[in-house]
Amino acid sequence: MAAVTSPETTPQPRVYFQTPPGTEEELPQKQGRVTVKYDRKELRRRLNLEEWIVSQLMNLYDCEEDEVPELEIDVDELLDLPNDVERAIRVKMLLVDCYKPNDDFVVALLEKARGHLKNNDSERD
Repeated sequence: MAAVTSPETTPQPRVYFQTPPGTEEELPQKQGRVTVKYDRKELRRRLNLEEWIVSQLMNLYDCEEDEVPELEIDVDELLDLPNDVERAIRVKMLLVDCYKPNDDFVVALLEKARGHLKNNDSERD
């Protein structure tokens, strides 16, 4: 039976920096940590949101996941826009080739994006 490991007991990945060959001084290897933009909980939320978006796009375009048009719906970019009107316009521009009604998708996406933002803000406090 395999032993269960946790982040506390498992060594963290390391990045090793090396001096380019041909330089005058060969310095000893330095260890550095890889920094991540999001923690596990945040990554899980983002993945869930992405999976929801893909499933909604499959419904809107009546296709399988691998046939969904390549749309770049960037939640961070949407949240950077000043208001929901501009966010909705941006999403609708991305869905220009979708001939099914997509207002419900746009409203739901903006609600989920705002919820995503609130969760992030409350964790930072």
